[in-house]
Amino acid sequence: MKKVERRGLSGDAADRIRDAILDGTFLPGTALREVELAATLGVSRGAVREALALLEHEGLVQSEWHRGARVTDVTPEVAEEVYTLRATLERLASTLAAQRATPEELAELDGVVDRMAAAVESGAGAVELLALDIEFHDRVYRAARHARLHEAWRSVRSSVRLCQLTRIRLGRAGYRGLVVDEHRELVGLLRGTAEKRLARVAEEHVLGAMTALTKDLTPVLE
Repeated sequence: MKKVERRGLSGDAADRIRDAILDGTFLPGTALREVELAATLGVSRGAVREALALLEHEGLVQSEWHRGARVTDVTPEVAEEVYTLRATLERLASTLAAQRATPEELAELDGVVDRMAAAVESGAGAVELLALDIEFHDRVYRAARHARLHEAWRSVRSSVRLCQLTRIRLGRAGYRGLVVDEHRELVGLLRGTAEKRLARVAEEHVLGAMTALTKDLTPVLE
């Protein structure tokens, strides 16, 4: 991680630590030690402490008394909570976007999917693919034009990304083989009039990811 440009700013420190979590530098369960982070980032321990509190609010960090902070472990229970909440948000966001998106916004969604396809074809890494996945859904929420819905998405967005990174890292969910077709289907439905089908597919898109991840996270009992 690079040092933050201005000293003592917890927001800047939070940005750097968040990036390190979401690019896989700090894996789930990794201890986040204030002294080490302060030295690496060139900020005070107080700024790091405030940054970790911000990230805990986002769901990326867990703190325990006498044990310090660590990157949130993605357990089956965490995955279920994150994905079931997201599924509810996606139903509403998709149906509103179908009603309110402009032709230009739909064309931009096509462009994101085209970039996904090119990234898959070129063998791009998980972080790049997931960034495009999140960008796609950011655009859907903006097209929905519902401020409180967008804020709800932003509150869970980092946890979604952490779960998706774990899903890809475990490698058995076939994410690379699904990501383009699933998002291409969503854009097609956003252009149509089958609102109930769109809501169902948007929800299934999320719950399918949850099922794949929780299966990979659950130990096989012998």
